[in-house]
Amino acid sequence: MAANSSSTGSKSSNTAGGKQSGPSAEQVVATFQRMRQEQRSMASKAAELEMDINEHSLVIDTLKDVDPSRKCFRLVGGVLVERTVKEVLPALEANREQISKITESLNTQMQLKGRELTEYRERYNIRLMEEGEGEAQGQSAASSRDSEGGGTKSGAGVLVS
Repeated sequence: MAANSSSTGSKSSNTAGGKQSGPSAEQVVATFQRMRQEQRSMASKAAELEMDINEHSLVIDTLKDVDPSRKCFRLVGGVLVERTVKEVLPALEANREQISKITESLNTQMQLKGRELTEYRERYNIRLMEEGEGEAQGQSAASSRDSEGGGTKSGAGVLVS
């Protein structure tokens, strides 16, 4: 009985000690890569919204010089509807303003995510291969990948802890 209780006690202390030691290296890398992917998707969405703003501005500039009673067509939810310029122009301007606000919000979120990524890198001492630190390791790893026929020497996205 005494041996049984001591082994149970050691198991619970190991479990408690494991939680205090923090996440494993694989978990840290996976979390870091997930965070980087989130930031990239935000940047991609921001670029897409910027293109939408530019398209809206181009159409608005074109329609400002057109007779307000002239008919025009607008795509709404996949359906082409006939309207007049005076009906479409205010809607386009409102859409452009909404997209601008969303873009500003997304840029703020990207900055916050960037700070979070930086803090995470510093907390777990994550170094990227393209930073030049451990350059010899990066070159030897890249050359071994090349000799096996898989990968290039860029080293992008490879982490060294």
